[in-house]
Parts: sequence; C-alpha cells; structure tokens
Amino acid sequence: MASPYFGATLGVMSVSTLPDWLPKVGSVTVLCGAGISTDSGIPDFRGPNGVWTKDPAAAKLFTLDNYVADREVRVRAWGNRRDHAAWTAEPNTGHRALVHLERAGRLRAIVTQNIDGLQQKAGSDPEKVLEIHGTIWTVECLSCHDRTPMPDVLARVDAGEADPPCLRCGGILKSATISFGQSLDPVVLRACQQAAKGCDLFLAVGTSLTVQPAAGLVEVAAYAGARVVIVNADPTPYDLMADAVLREPIGAVLPALVAAVSGVPS
Repeated sequence: MASPYFGATLGVMSVSTLPDWLPKVGSVTVLCGAGISTDSGIPDFRGPNGVWTKDPAAAKLFTLDNYVADREVRVRAWGNRRDHAAWTAEPNTGHRALVHLERAGRLRAIVTQNIDGLQQKAGSDPEKVLEIHGTIWTVECLSCHDRTPMPDVLARVDAGEADPPCLRCGGILKSATISFGQSLDPVVLRACQQAAKGCDLFLAVGTSLTVQPAAGLVEVAAYAGARVVIVNADPTPYDLMADAVLREPIGAVLPALVAAVSGVPS
C-alpha cells in the first residue's frame, strides 16, 4: 500500500524550520552515502571534487569486468587502496550524531553505501550498520572467497607485490567491496529492505540516490508508510517522494535532526 505521504513533499526546508512531526516518529532507518564522510577527508564520487569528476577514467577501477581482465587496472587499484584516506580518517559530527540517535533508542539501522568503516569507528553497534556495498577493511579472493584483513595484503603491496595473488589458491584478490557488475550479498540486501520497511522515518543522507538497489530503499520505505527525509547538497531523483528535503551541510543538519527526533541535543 502506498504511503499516505507519497508525493506530499514539503519542498526544500531549513534546519531552522524542521517539521513538527519529527519528535513523534519512532524508529529511524538511515541510508548514508559518500557525503557523510567528506568532512572526514574522504572524497565522494560525483561531487565537484569527486573521484570520478576529477578523473573519469578512475571509474574503470570500480567495474568488475575491467578489474578481472586487466592487470594494470588491478595494479592501479592496489595503489589507490594503499593510499586511501580511510586508514587515517576520523569520524565527524554526522557520524557521531547517528551514534547519539542509536543511544537514544530511536535507530532501527544504518544502511551505508560507504566502505570506510567510519560509522563503526564512531561507536555505532556493528550489528546495526548494514554495509550494502561492502568494506575496504577486508580483502576477498574472487576464486576461493577466502577473506584476509586488508592491512595484511597492503603490507605485501608495500613489499613489492603490485598485484598480490591469493595465498590460498593463487586467484585474484579484491577489496571486499561491491564493484559495478558484482552482485550484492543477498543476506545484507534483505536486511536493508527489512530495515526500510520497518521504520517510521527513512533518512537518506549524503547520497545522490542514483545507484540501485540502495536508492530504491527510499521507495520501499515510502510505500511501507514511513516518512522520508533527504539531506543532500544536490537534487536527487527521489526528492518529490520526500516529506522534507534539506540542502544544508550534513554536519549541521544531522545533529539538529537527531535532536528533534530524540528530544535531546546531540
């Protein structure tokens, strides 16, 4: 059944004029995109300073067929992983606000498109963080599916193995992230869908809502009857489905939203 709020968008709002129904919502499911981690020094993909905006050829590194077929793509990918900002990045105000939401007892789940692990580092219960696109902190063999901590493999890269093979079977190693052309973990996807169906408020933060099936969780939540709030610097394809859209910086918006929902400043 369609949400009674479907299409009833209030338009672009401000932190100073948040909806008065926020304190009445019960459980909240949050969908996080790259935008929540930019304040921690991790660039997004499609923004003005995004990875693919500055270097369109970098998209090849995120396509499974290219990665498997071309050793040079893998060599470049390993170099990028070694230099990734996630290794030294620290959680920011947005991540910490979601921890506060959890501790206030209002968080159903965080569905994150990010691979950086910053939400867990901020203090979120790992059981409540659903990494729909995987994690950079683990390496997986594409042949035998053996899993290894990323630091162990990066040590081999630093020692001179530009494209390190699996030590168990000799297969191709890749970070345990979801590339274009690669299937999502069905168990994780089902959990994400259930989290979208089972919340009173679905909050999409820092995501362009252009990558499926993560973006489609907005529709899943709306049709299940949840309110939808979108926080993103640029318009998204789902803005007309939202009850409220905010364009202000995430670091300012999220603490205000969490305070409104929980009744306690974050």
